[in-house]
Amino acid sequence: MSQSRNAFDTHVQLRAWQRAAFDKFAASEQPDFLAVATPGAGKTTFALACARWALAQQRRRLIVVAPTTHLKAQWVGAAHSMGLQLDHSWSPTDGIAQDVHGIVTTYQQVAMAATAKQMRGLAADAFVILDEVHHAGDERAWGDGVRTAFELAARRLSLSGTPFRSDTASIPFVRYEETGVGGEAQPDFTYGYADALRDGGVVRPVYFPRFDGLMEWNAPDGSIVSANFHDDLDRTGSSHRLRSALSLEGDWLAVVIGQAHDKLMQIREQQPDAGALAVCMDQDHARDIARFIRTRLHVDAEVVVSDDPAASAKIAAFGRSDRPWLVAVRMVSEGVDIPRLRVGVYASTVVTELFFRQAVGRLVRWIAGVPSQKAYVYLPDDPRLRSHAFQIAEARRHVLRPAIDHEAEFTPEQLVQEAAKELGLFYEQLSLFSVLSSTATGMTVHAFTEHGITYDDEPDVPEPDDSAALGDVLVLPEIPTDAGFQLAGSKSVADQKALLREQNLEIAKRLVDLTGWSHSKVQKELNRLAGIESVGSATNKQLERRARLGEGWLARR
Repeated sequence: MSQSRNAFDTHVQLRAWQRAAFDKFAASEQPDFLAVATPGAGKTTFALACARWALAQQRRRLIVVAPTTHLKAQWVGAAHSMGLQLDHSWSPTDGIAQDVHGIVTTYQQVAMAATAKQMRGLAADAFVILDEVHHAGDERAWGDGVRTAFELAARRLSLSGTPFRSDTASIPFVRYEETGVGGEAQPDFTYGYADALRDGGVVRPVYFPRFDGLMEWNAPDGSIVSANFHDDLDRTGSSHRLRSALSLEGDWLAVVIGQAHDKLMQIREQQPDAGALAVCMDQDHARDIARFIRTRLHVDAEVVVSDDPAASAKIAAFGRSDRPWLVAVRMVSEGVDIPRLRVGVYASTVVTELFFRQAVGRLVRWIAGVPSQKAYVYLPDDPRLRSHAFQIAEARRHVLRPAIDHEAEFTPEQLVQEAAKELGLFYEQLSLFSVLSSTATGMTVHAFTEHGITYDDEPDVPEPDDSAALGDVLVLPEIPTDAGFQLAGSKSVADQKALLREQNLEIAKRLVDLTGWSHSKVQKELNRLAGIESVGSATNKQLERRARLGEGWLARR
């Protein structure tokens, strides 16, 4: 084995928190390390710096597990920029090509028993990154799959953008400390939203315009119920009230979307490519909202839903464009990097703190050089959502203004009560429930009091500059590779591999038509001629050779 020069600059400028976390990770001798950092802080860069360091210490395989298919492509691009090559098209039937450092997969894929068993062998002595590791607790099968697949890994670096706890099944490879209401995860390094705001140049300050309203609906028992967001309702009533507000059968949501769009247009006067995100209840709701935006506001709206095979491509295209609105259900709730998003509408009935913070996290990513980067999330004045927004707003306020005694909107006891109400999603039978009307009755922004004077939640204070959060330049050591390891150019090895695999597939289709052989027989013959076991495990050089041989075969027909 020889040392192959890396085609990329091994000098990386880390933020101060990334360098501190990296130093702590490098000094740790434990196999597991959990880093919790606020969305937008740069967890991916930190994790890849750790991976480069670990792979330089000893040659080993790199495996990344991401929450969604879309995020696999983002990891490939981020890794490529740091001289690491990942294959995001790996399948359990194939090995790993010799011209990549490893693979990126999803929790859903690892949850399949056959995949977990195959991955267990591949991950033995590997370096594993578990992105948004709390997803390993979403379903029992996911957690079981993660534990089976990565139990033998040399080191496991777990990441999360949201502090989390487990009151039932614990998440694999996370250390817990027992508390009065369950086990609380113990991170090895924490970098919160307030920390990031204080540093400057990391995240944006987020503000929460909240709308009350008068909602009316037919309850399942046949009664007609009318309530606003300050009326005391049980869990069923609270759910019906929120659904009534978010339904386009009433006027509440139309007013709120209109207000959010006005704010977006105002921001676009200074930032022409600024965008807005609507987080919806379900796919039908998302399509209805997009239709409303197009017909009533007369602007374009892109819809991304999980059933659409082109969803990832649409998200990527939206991120590069200047289109105004993106409408989604869960596709953009976590990990997706679209820094130009400045306005959000929270139109989801999911009221857990975890999902709320993930959705808000899509709007906090900082853009260097853009002045006054305040972001706005428009939401119902539902007590549960109000409590989540209050906690984020308080963290922000303590950074942007000097700490003062103030009259809080909630007492500590009320905050505890609200948090206790939403310890899980509430599912119910809605077949007898129907919306009659909803009307928005006014907007409120979190307020605080100083010396008897009430201030609004958007103080005119200077925001920290872009450079405050920068730390030292980290020089990453070279990674040992085989002498024949192929360095990538402007395109990642994975992107090149995807093009070559498609080229080989087209050649095989043409040969099937010309020879009358089955597709399987043609593929096996091409593999034999090229001296490879499968297209999935072939290097790019091998794929290029296979394509040339296939073209030669076609020329002889």
